[in-house]
Parts: sequence; structure tokens; C-alpha cells
Amino acid sequence: MPFDADHWLDTAAIDPAVRELRPDYRALLVVADGLTPGPSDDLSERVLAAAEERARARFADAPPEEHPHLAAWREAFRAFGAKPQRTRPSAEALLRRLDAGLPRVDRLTDLYNAVSITHALPLGGEDLDHYRGPARLVRAEGDEPFEVTTGGEPAVEHPRPGEVVWRDDAGVTCRRWNWRQCVRTRLTYDTTRALFVCDALGPLTDGELAAAGEELTAYLAEASPGARIASRVLAD
Repeated sequence: MPFDADHWLDTAAIDPAVRELRPDYRALLVVADGLTPGPSDDLSERVLAAAEERARARFADAPPEEHPHLAAWREAFRAFGAKPQRTRPSAEALLRRLDAGLPRVDRLTDLYNAVSITHALPLGGEDLDHYRGPARLVRAEGDEPFEVTTGGEPAVEHPRPGEVVWRDDAGVTCRRWNWRQCVRTRLTYDTTRALFVCDALGPLTDGELAAAGEELTAYLAEASPGARIASRVLAD
């Protein structure tokens, strides 16, 4: 059966407990099918290098954590018990690596990292072929499996009770809202169908969130001509 992106997006949800914690939260979900995966290449290098140059100019006089949107994310992390000095929101973690240059991971990850640092918003990617059921943003019970690699070997961790996590039917796909993704659903050189999650809090306007999504969509379309792309904003 052909993949129905619109139907899959309709099943995604944010738990009321998360909305209570941050009523200003919105998630822009972008689903792309028919992607061309692989290692970093000339296109992804061009896009990411240009984004790094823009971000270095933007943050030349102030640390990333002072940006209003990233400061709001630090507050959100503290609200469920995380310490942002130790487990930073993903966009802040990327921006703090600008001086040395961001790692080149693969062409899809490099493209979404470029959007993340350009718009100062957390953005992650997941391989939908390894997803089980719909995406839900919830506050963890504490017994959900989170698949990682430790010392080169597969291992399973668990979130703290009350932690904000993305999950599917098989377990946690991303811990601490946007801090760390699991091994099971991470993007690889073989990913052809993916979910991208753009995380926004109050300081980032709806227009700015839409602009980030449009930029991501444009990069994906350029990198993967013929890809089918759909999106949905999860909000109140």
C-alpha cells in the first residue's frame, strides 16, 4: 500500500500534559517520501557552509543561549527537571559548535542542521521506515525503552518520569524534547522516507516557523527531485 503522508500526519499528537507545561509550544512536522539519501555531498556542504557563515555573523556578539527562542527552550527544559547546562536544546548545542564547524553527518542531516542554525530552532529527523505507529509528544512514565549504543554495543536506557519525550508504539524516539534521538529511528545512508520535527516556543512567531519549514522543504526538494513532501503544524 502506498504511504499516505497526510494520514500519518493526522495521527500525530501532543499530550495535554505537555501543552499544560508549555501552552506556547508548536511543532511543525514535515514528512518526505522518495528522498535520495547518502553521505554528505557538494549540495549539503554548500547549504551547511552557507548556514554556518550566516550564523557566525548573527551570533558574533552574543552567546546562543541569550537568543530569545533558545532562552525559552532553556526554561522549558528546566520546567520538566532537565539541566540545560548539561543537556542542551539541540539548536543551542549546534550553535555552540560553530567556531570549530559542525560535523558533516549525511546529506539529509546536514540539510536540516543548516535550517536549525539559520532559524535558531530545534529540528530533528527520523527514519519513518523504522517508526511504529504515530508520533506522540508526551511526558514519560519512566519505563519506556530508549535504544542507544554504549561502547559500540546496543543498549536500552529509560527517560526520567515526567520528562518530555517524542515516542511511537515501540518506545522513545527522542529524549528531553529535542536533546537526543534514539538509534532505531535515526537517519542513515539508506533513509528514503523521513519525518522532520521543527520545535517552536513563543518567541518564535508562526511566520518564522513557517519560513523554516519552507526552507527545509526547498532543500529537500533540491536534494531529492521528485520527493513527495507534506507538512502539518501541531498546535492548540
